[in-house]
Amino acid sequence: MDVKYYPRDAKRTKEREFLSLKQGSMSVMEYAAKFNELSHFGPHQVATKEMKMEHFEQGLKGSIKLIITGRSFENF
Repeated sequence: MDVKYYPRDAKRTKEREFLSLKQGSMSVMEYAAKFNELSHFGPHQVATKEMKMEHFEQGLKGSIKLIITGRSFENF
């Protein structure tokens, strides 16, 4: 996805959508796909592997967060 071709207002809208993205009723796979799609609009939020994983985890449902709490993951 080449975000440089998006109008500025569209980029801002997509960035806000990314910043507020939550799993909600999506499956983890659907959430991951949407997260990856929108992450292009918030590159400063996912500048490192650790930042990307943390931002992803923050959007997960509480029940899933409980399952992964305390576990260490090498990559997204």
